[in-house]
Amino acid sequence: MKYVLLIHSNPDPWGHPTGNYLAEFQALSQEQQDRINSDFETMLGDLQEKGELLGGEALGDPAASKLYRWTAGKPTSSDGPYAETKEHLAGFFIIDVESQTRAEEIAGVFSGPGETVELRPLM
Repeated sequence: MKYVLLIHSNPDPWGHPTGNYLAEFQALSQEQQDRINSDFETMLGDLQEKGELLGGEALGDPAASKLYRWTAGKPTSSDGPYAETKEHLAGFFIIDVESQTRAEEIAGVFSGPGETVELRPLM
């Protein structure tokens, strides 16, 4: 079963890893930050070792994005970021796992303070 993990974040200023720019993560003790980062790196290594990680990328600053919509019968564009929200897509990982339970386990480790991880099956 293939899934995409969409990492939504609201750091200001924008940067990666996104947790380093979030007040919720920065408020944690160094020990807690180190544990979260270690858990993430361990999970990432496990995914690579098992062949479950198909790919992923960090995305650039949403202020550098362009939005394309269909308006009045033709495509139009505008500068980003998305005006409707403060959270933006920060990056994604594509995984191929045996079950939804495994995908949910991974998503739990990939989520961090101040971030939202969306787990969505691929079609």
